[in-house]
Amino acid sequence: MRMRPTLSWTPAEDLPPGTTDPEPVADALGAGGVLVLSGAGLSTESGIPDYRGEGGSLSRHTPMTYQDFTASAPARRRYWARSHLGRRTFGRARPNAGHRSVAAFGRHGLLSGVITQNVDGLHQAAGSEDVVELHGGLDRVVCLSCGAFSPRRDLARRLEEANPGFDPVASGINPDGDADLTDEQVGDFRVVPCAVCGGVLKPDVVFFGEAVPPARVEHCRELVRGATSLLVLGSSLTVMSGLRFVRQAAQDGKPVLIVNRDPTRGDRHAVTRVALPLGAALTDVADRLGVPVDDGD
Repeated sequence: MRMRPTLSWTPAEDLPPGTTDPEPVADALGAGGVLVLSGAGLSTESGIPDYRGEGGSLSRHTPMTYQDFTASAPARRRYWARSHLGRRTFGRARPNAGHRSVAAFGRHGLLSGVITQNVDGLHQAAGSEDVVELHGGLDRVVCLSCGAFSPRRDLARRLEEANPGFDPVASGINPDGDADLTDEQVGDFRVVPCAVCGGVLKPDVVFFGEAVPPARVEHCRELVRGATSLLVLGSSLTVMSGLRFVRQAAQDGKPVLIVNRDPTRGDRHAVTRVALPLGAALTDVADRLGVPVDDGD
């Protein structure tokens, strides 16, 4: 069964505003065994916008759905043209203080794991290990016919060869790596097939309307069961793919802590909600714990 896309929700009006004191987060991390669940808000300070925050991409952009991608060759042309251009921006993005703080917590044995809803690979670039990419990663592609995986850099080279001179100016970039282009800018962009069987290539990411692989979901549930607490960083928790783990942790009696500037769909399950920018909040927590964070140079 495939998920129906959930693009918005109505915040609860009966919850108090979040605190600006990250001390409860420091206390939880100091106790160890914390499972991190991160979302697009963690990468905004790296120049990648989120979906639903202030200026979020959903205000101007409807993400590609699995149904549209698989059913329509023109939709695939638009997607690959926009994604091919957007990849250049993703390629320039670097881990920010939030990513580096999470990696530092991991090196010091304070985390039981990291689950990310992001597809940008910035956790791994910052040094975090064994990251579960809940929605996959833009660094690889998969053939929908034969199932062969290949590096995104190989596809980028083939697309460059098939579309010499393709270099439009995008009006924006989105969290899924999709640049904002008009149909005129997309033009007659040529999509290349699978090099193994000639089938349709898709980025190895979970599109809106597509289900997260069951084995990956179960692995994440195991991580929740093995954690002492769940720390949500920069996710609105609008889609069930992430919210289910918050609900699971709360049902199991494990503290849920959320750091996000805006309200989230999981706020009523949280024991602490910190309304601060991620980089500043996590750097502050690291300082309180005496955990050195790489400066990013």
